[in-house]
Amino acid sequence: MTPHDPSPAHAWLEPTPQEQIGWDVDVLYGPWPRHHRDLGLAEIRAHLRRSPVENALALSTRGPLFDDAAGNAETLRDLAGCPELLPVGTVDVRDALTAEERLDELTAAGVRFLRLFTVEQAAEPGFPGYRRVVRLALDRGMVLLHDGDPRRFGPPLTGLGADVVFLDLHAYLLADFLLLAREEPGFRVTTRMLSGPDSIERVVEHVGPRHLVFGSRTPFMDISPQTLRLRYADISDDDRAAIATKNVEELLA
Repeated sequence: MTPHDPSPAHAWLEPTPQEQIGWDVDVLYGPWPRHHRDLGLAEIRAHLRRSPVENALALSTRGPLFDDAAGNAETLRDLAGCPELLPVGTVDVRDALTAEERLDELTAAGVRFLRLFTVEQAAEPGFPGYRRVVRLALDRGMVLLHDGDPRRFGPPLTGLGADVVFLDLHAYLLADFLLLAREEPGFRVTTRMLSGPDSIERVVEHVGPRHLVFGSRTPFMDISPQTLRLRYADISDDDRAAIATKNVEELLA
């Protein structure tokens, strides 16, 4: 992926190694009701080209909001021509009876990541449908990209050997995540909401850089403050490279 837009209107400098983001795990495209950032795939790709992000995990919003089967098919079709975007699948946890068929389709297509939209679909960690979707996904070796509060959804996922990336951890709740991550090597969190002055440093200090990955929530949030926060974190270059790139590459291996 070209790291910048060469046009005069966007005279970006080439990112330094400390600024480069190999993988962004939190990218959406398509309509989002009641939000002004309803952007199509072309706009999202242009937006990423103007950033230090090289590659991203992405999916169409049709899947979580309207129809999981149609949304997955749209994501796979659209991203087939986008080498910098890796398709992410989803299922509707409100209709867990169809989850096995959806997950088989995604597995057959080589999809490694499953994104759960528990907030939009009003799912709770104790709901039978949620538990079934999680069990089926983990049986297929999928990585969960998980919204919601890790304090609520993390405990039911412990002891399962699960690879989970929590997408919505706020800096205020970091200590509880660190307690979970001490016992769960597969628990990770994105940098998106870790806005405290030492949030990234605390994760690296207490559980190590393998528990962090970069996620921007493009197009709903600005990438720049997040890349700068990682760029200037008081951590080693090796730790920064793990967070920006290598941890996701390990999940892809």
